[in-house]
Amino acid sequence: MAEISKEQVKHVAHLARLAVTDEEVGKMASELSAIIDYAEQLNELDTEGVKPTTHVLDLKNVMRKDEPREWITHEETLKNAPDQQEGQFRVPSILE
Repeated sequence: MAEISKEQVKHVAHLARLAVTDEEVGKMASELSAIIDYAEQLNELDTEGVKPTTHVLDLKNVMRKDEPREWITHEETLKNAPDQQEGQFRVPSILE
């Protein structure tokens, strides 16, 4: 059983810039110990002959070919603009 000390919890909280009370430290220490105990159950499994994987499914990147194609024209782009000026989108100024 991996026992997490209160000092370890305080150290990690300090690194994470978390303010924790003494009550929270005690609770977190026991919860983190339980989590680690649960994760250590994986060491009991027989993984002999099992290949390491990065994903459960055998997926590959499926991407289309990057080929040039026709797109909408400049005029079609601007026809839905609420406001335009000299072939450009016109938006309210945000600088004073």
